[in-house]
Amino acid sequence: MTYDEFSMFADNAADAGLDRTSDPTVRRVDTVVEGLVVSTLVWGESPPELVLLHGGAQNAHTWDTVALALDRPLIAIDLPGHGHSDWRPKQDYLPQVLSNEVADVVATLAPTADAVIGMSMGGLTAVCLAADRPELVRRLGVVDVTPGTDHEKAEPIVSFVDGPEFFESFEAILERTIEHNPTRSESSLRRGILHNARELDDGRWSWRYDPMRGWKSEGGEMPDFGDLWDKVAAVVAPIDLWQGGAWSVVSDEDVERFRSLQPEVRHTVVADAGHSIQGDQPLRLCELIEDLLSRPVSQ
Repeated sequence: MTYDEFSMFADNAADAGLDRTSDPTVRRVDTVVEGLVVSTLVWGESPPELVLLHGGAQNAHTWDTVALALDRPLIAIDLPGHGHSDWRPKQDYLPQVLSNEVADVVATLAPTADAVIGMSMGGLTAVCLAADRPELVRRLGVVDVTPGTDHEKAEPIVSFVDGPEFFESFEAILERTIEHNPTRSESSLRRGILHNARELDDGRWSWRYDPMRGWKSEGGEMPDFGDLWDKVAAVVAPIDLWQGGAWSVVSDEDVERFRSLQPEVRHTVVADAGHSIQGDQPLRLCELIEDLLSRPVSQ
């Protein structure tokens, strides 16, 4: 099956009801960080105004519809171990580690970006980036995650990611993906698989992301992100927290703790969206991003 990663934007636009009169300008740029490639989609020709960070077991193309709708210059990074970026030999994909590599990419490709938006694992990575490199994060958007997210809250995601590494056919990997994403259209899931999986020489299919078995405990539990609440407290940029209304890995207690550390945070529950708001309600997320961009920042 032939794969052209830049050939499906018209389908994204059609699914979202966007009126596109021309193809977007998108290119892939590789940055070498600590000897490993971190690959990035660069949208537009002007200095990027946004940085987009995807969640675990995703890739930069999860933002395609959002990028099309925003029609702003931006970058969407394939986090290490995902998409077209190199896998880390130690499988150390904790947010604190990822943020160090992301910082080098942002400093190189988008040093004057107006906001960093991160979803799930990318959201925690963005929090670490904002805390440790505040000059790179002028505004912060966090999509459906907090340091309180644990194995129990994320069980549906963990169940999917912990599934088979290999599939006998494209239809087999599509069937499993549809089973775990009942609210998404088949066309969008087909596109997602083409971006997030690859056909092997023997005809089987496998994911493009590192299975990440090595970063979990022996019992298969997710890491404890509790220490990252200190990072939340250290952020000085304006913050928006966007939560899925249909289902979420964020609890009411998580929101209250977030508020206690960042009293000015703006929390929005997005109706008819699950954990991946950018996939379920991309146009609503664009509205929220534009609203974040209108917030003043400290000089």
